[in-house]
Amino acid sequence: MSVSKADYYEVLGVARDCSEQELKSAYRKQALKYHPDRNPGDRSAEEKFKEASEAYQVLSDADKRAAYDRYGHAGVSGAGGFPGGPFAGGPFAGGVDIGDIFGDLFGEMFGGGAGQRASRQQRGDDLRFDLAIDFEDAFFGTETDVKLRRLEVCQTCGGRGSASGRGPSTCSHCGGRGQIRFQQGFFSVARTCAACSGTGQVITDPCPTCRGEGRSAAEVKVHVKVPPGVEEGTRIRYGGEGDAGRAGGPKGDLYIVLSIRPHDFFERQGYDLHCAIPISFPQATLGDEFEIAGVDGPVNIKVPEGTQSGREIRIRGRGVPHLNARGAGDLVVKVIVQIPRKLTRAQKELVQKLSETMTVDNKPSAPSLLEKMKDLFS
Repeated sequence: MSVSKADYYEVLGVARDCSEQELKSAYRKQALKYHPDRNPGDRSAEEKFKEASEAYQVLSDADKRAAYDRYGHAGVSGAGGFPGGPFAGGPFAGGVDIGDIFGDLFGEMFGGGAGQRASRQQRGDDLRFDLAIDFEDAFFGTETDVKLRRLEVCQTCGGRGSASGRGPSTCSHCGGRGQIRFQQGFFSVARTCAACSGTGQVITDPCPTCRGEGRSAAEVKVHVKVPPGVEEGTRIRYGGEGDAGRAGGPKGDLYIVLSIRPHDFFERQGYDLHCAIPISFPQATLGDEFEIAGVDGPVNIKVPEGTQSGREIRIRGRGVPHLNARGAGDLVVKVIVQIPRKLTRAQKELVQKLSETMTVDNKPSAPSLLEKMKDLFS
């Protein structure tokens, strides 16, 4: 009893009029799903993998696909099947390059796609410098120089990494390909060359200063401009002020991260400044007008008549300048009415006379629970 072979289009899950790219994508998906390395010991997965590979081998060839579309399996298998097994004349015969079929997806699975060489040029690392500034510097802005250590192009070898100045030579292990190729079953597998780390080049006479790195540590000075209105944790980026790149690669960036020392009197909340000032009972009762020292100069404070302790007085536009924009926040002044702990005899007499002219309802301002219940059921 003979068993009929599955339709190649159905095996790959594509339509008969699918494009070459659709065919290749479908095959990659099937191959990654059923590959023996991902399904060790699973005979069913191995058979599906072989079946998908056979289908792709036929349908990816224009002449074989045309013959298959016209005559079915008989048109591509002669007397029945591939001579010598399904892979004897298939896509893996003679060690066909796996990268040509699977591309980057299988390149990841086997540790690097064929023909892919790691570039010696690499971007330099980004650097961070923590800078502490005073409260006033964050308010007005400031400029300063910071010293830091970073990797610069080696002055001895000019960044070439070799003592002779010739630069790197072709790696003898991989012949400059960056990969070592070997046979694994019916696959030709490429792995990154350990001798050159995939670059295809090695330094045979390393520079004594940088030891072949092409970069060496140096102390540099960077001029930093802090704009007005910065806050705690603000990051200022300086492009190209980080570590030098490898083998002529671009430099990294420098990030200045700010921390702001607290102020003795003012507290910042967003772009608003907050402070608390004491006033006397007469000032709160009769009202008053006076000046306080603000961060950016004297500030005129008007206390209305009958001001209660804890009241906040807002002065528009006297807060922190908006970062990289016009305008500023507000200054919020909280007034605290001070009650003197000790009075002179004369002061006590005056307060006594004042109290005789004033009546205060000492009952709670909010209704009691009993009163609420009466209102509810009345």
